[in-house]
Amino acid sequence: MQSPSTLPPLFLAATPSSPEIDFRFDQHILSIKGESYPENAAAFYGPLNAAVRNYVETCHDAQITVHVSLAYFNSSSTKMLFTLFDILNQAALDGNRVRLNWYHDEDDDTILEFGQELQQDFTALDFHDHAVGG
Repeated sequence: MQSPSTLPPLFLAATPSSPEIDFRFDQHILSIKGESYPENAAAFYGPLNAAVRNYVETCHDAQITVHVSLAYFNSSSTKMLFTLFDILNQAALDGNRVRLNWYHDEDDDTILEFGQELQQDFTALDFHDHAVGG
């Protein structure tokens, strides 16, 4: 089995319809930021979720930090994000410490409420809400 230090980082530049992905597995830092409404969310997020699943299988007693700063995401992205958070929640249940930093515009109640829903659904995650000035 690979260790996190041997997994290559995964970086995808943001496009008008997909977020920037910056997964630095060797540093245990996963970042998603931008907007997410790709034409095919499953095709975009499927390989990302597979990479994260592969990564967490190599983690034992790790401190994983996740930064999510999405200004907008559509319903099909929501389903794929739930899959991602489910993978991370399971990693936390398996003994890793997973901190989720959820960033949202202080005036955006929709993103705030989605974060609150994540906190209720994925209780093993160490959830931190961050309101960012509008």
